[in-house]
Amino acid sequence: MANSIKQVQIVSRNPDETARFYSQLFAWNIDANNPLGYREIDTGSQDGAQAGIWPAPPQAASFVQFFVTVENVETAVDQAQQLGGKLLMGPVTLPGGDRMAVLLDPLGMSFGIWRESRTPER
Repeated sequence: MANSIKQVQIVSRNPDETARFYSQLFAWNIDANNPLGYREIDTGSQDGAQAGIWPAPPQAASFVQFFVTVENVETAVDQAQQLGGKLLMGPVTLPGGDRMAVLLDPLGMSFGIWRESRTPER
């Protein structure tokens, strides 16, 4: 399995304003009609990673975060921690069955790991 970038997430202190800006700038369709209220971005293209907008925690600035596909979330978390990374959230199973975790790399940059529910863990 290749470890491709699966998802790009814009974490914003004002997700509605961020959605308005990018939808007007790039003619993206942005939809928050899902159980988590996550603002899914439809760029209108089959190219590139999927994307969305999520509210930033009150103490955080806005930032962009990427998610990389992995075969096994727990194994990837363990490997990241052995290399100096720190676990921020998860691993968790999302409503659709996908699993994810969010970590910090050794320099403090946030990133996520992701396994789709239709991909069996090894």
